Amino acid sequence: MYDQIQQAAAAIRNKWNGQPRVGIILGTGLGGLVEEIEAQATIPYCDIPHFSVSSAPTHAGRLVCGRLSGQTVVAMEGRVHYYEGFSAQQITMPVRVMRALGCEILIASNASGGLNPQFRKGDIMLIEDHIGLLMDNPLRGPNDERLGPRFPDMCRPYDPELIQKARWIALEEKIACQQGVFVAVPGPNLETRAEYRFLRQMGADAVGMSTVPEVIVAAHGGMRTVGLSIITDMCLPDALEPINLPDIIATANAAEKKLRVIVKRLLRELGANG
Repeated sequence: MYDQIQQAAAAIRNKWNGQPRVGIILGTGLGGLVEEIEAQATIPYCDIPHFSVSSAPTHAGRLVCGRLSGQTVVAMEGRVHYYEGFSAQQITMPVRVMRALGCEILIASNASGGLNPQFRKGDIMLIEDHIGLLMDNPLRGPNDERLGPRFPDMCRPYDPELIQKARWIALEEKIACQQGVFVAVPGPNLETRAEYRFLRQMGADAVGMSTVPEVIVAAHGGMRTVGLSIITDMCLPDALEPINLPDIIATANAAEKKLRVIVKRLLRELGANG
């Protein structure tokens, strides 16, 4: 894997000589942030060795490299998922490559279903912790010490300082911002009423089909992570409605404007505080 990571990083460097500090993952319906990036290179995933291409709706499958709010960034315009048939190692390869390029911080976003009855559709939730129920782990198999330790600690996979900064930004910007636990499930089907009850009883506030593998790899590589979920629908067992994908994407697109504000200001704060 180490050689594959280096090959992918070299292919990106052949097209862009920036030194990124921050990597950004944009989930379903959240790709609008790339419009704010002063792009110096836009590279389709199919042009990067060992990158996989997503089949999920709204995932453009491009790596956008440039400047945003005073920081040099690489942003993933879409990701791949376990339900598409990819392994956890394939899902997390881009995060490995971000780290190899020099990224110290990961900003991961997703669209998710709300399990906490106090949430509302369109809210942003800062992820304070997660529960991984995917059937694969990106660290499974022999460990390469060049990438990270055999048993990485996960007591704080989401950086408390970055969470606090993001909360203050949301407060100052008058953006409704929740905080809670994200649970990742395999998908692609949505959950049953009984499963939603089970996930809520486990302590989850929002459910989705991504993010956890990437955050595990970020922790393995020593990156600081902040995670943001946009609550696109409410998954309350006693008031459950059939899924409406266009409505979910529309909600994500509308709430994405608030996500942009938080991410851009957070990047400025990182610049001001080193």
